[in-house]
Amino acid sequence: MASIWRYILAGLGLAALLVGILAVVYLTAPHPASGPDTSRSKKTANGLFVASFEPERGVIRQGELQSWLLTLKTAAGAPVEGAAITVSGGMPRHSHGLPTSPQATDYLGEGRYRIDGVKFTMSGWWQLRIAISAATGSDSVVFNIVL
Repeated sequence: MASIWRYILAGLGLAALLVGILAVVYLTAPHPASGPDTSRSKKTANGLFVASFEPERGVIRQGELQSWLLTLKTAAGAPVEGAAITVSGGMPRHSHGLPTSPQATDYLGEGRYRIDGVKFTMSGWWQLRIAISAATGSDSVVFNIVL
């Protein structure tokens, strides 16, 4: 009878060791990033431009009209001048658009454009889709903003 208990205890010990190994493997394995990519600088969809986007005051404010700065460079790094820019967006999880109609209002030089009329009315995941048309071609980029 004592030898049966030894086998049972050995089996339980082996099972505990296996669970510990699996836990270590799970906890140290890479996991996909949760949530959207919130990069403020990225290549456009077709790779024609590199776009950078940031709030003009440096802070994202909920419930306030604000201006953002869009910097456009070609893939080779030259500033993009004279681009036609349109902005749209919304909250993908709520299936609604922006509460305002942001517009590119000023060209500031060196590929920098001011986008006025950006407003986020609630916390959550917002997307700003920017369509760009310039001498080098047309392309688009999506920026994700999480408040």
